[in-house]
Amino acid sequence: MSLQGCAGYAPHMAQASPRAPSSIRRVLTHVVLIIACVVVLYPVLWVLKMALTPGQAFSLDPNPLPTVISFANFWDVVSASEGGTWLFGRQLFNSIVVATITSAIGIGLSCTAAYAMSRFSFPGRESGMRLFLVTQMFPGVVMLIPLYILLDELGLLDSLMGLSLVYATTAVPFCTWNLKGYFDTIPRELEEAAIMDGASRWTVFTKVILPLARPALAVTGLFSFMTAWNEFIMAMTLLSDQRAFTLPVVLHGYIGDHGTDWGHFAAGAIIVSIPVMALFFALQKQLVEGLTAGGVKG
Repeated sequence: MSLQGCAGYAPHMAQASPRAPSSIRRVLTHVVLIIACVVVLYPVLWVLKMALTPGQAFSLDPNPLPTVISFANFWDVVSASEGGTWLFGRQLFNSIVVATITSAIGIGLSCTAAYAMSRFSFPGRESGMRLFLVTQMFPGVVMLIPLYILLDELGLLDSLMGLSLVYATTAVPFCTWNLKGYFDTIPRELEEAAIMDGASRWTVFTKVILPLARPALAVTGLFSFMTAWNEFIMAMTLLSDQRAFTLPVVLHGYIGDHGTDWGHFAAGAIIVSIPVMALFFALQKQLVEGLTAGGVKG
């Protein structure tokens, strides 16, 4: 190529380069983002204001910043006790146990089920996946009466294990669907190479597939944990002993027939959200990898 041709090509490339955004466009973008952040954070700040304001009145002041700061509501919620037992600590322990058991059952059973659905061909595979999907179309309240009867016959009412098993009935189909889609994205060549090196099917599953599926396991486990952590209707129906309550049921106790302890309710809502926020921060890297998996094909 001649120098003249190269000289004629350079201006063309310069014209094709993208232009930097104008100052007005950058300012407008930042203004829109600031407004969006204010809209999103305003309810959170308002709840925080009610929690930090002494008293139980419902404030109609649009200002989301508290004028008087007090931690009395938080102390009242955390220090609740009954018969010399730290009641709030027991209820917090109940929520952690139920959510952890639900996540463990959901992940433990769905890993093998999702792998079988992804890798093996057998009669009923497609209909089984459709059945799992159909179970997600109905709310858990639909099954509440038969589940109540079953738990009553088994003596598992007012039991953390009984509530965990009830939550697992919806967690397993959800986890299976999520993990099956992720297992489909893992190349089969990796398994074939491990099998040629003498690895068994179980070794391939535990040493190859599960480590690669760690982001999906984190996402699925977190969603299962959140579902069990925040669920209220089933827990309210299946639990009658205050010592067996989970935290959502405790929050409902601040809503009375003739009034609501808004300060305690707001403080309790903030406390309940802290463990889930901590999990989000701890699993942040795995969550980003799991949610974006399959978005880019190589």
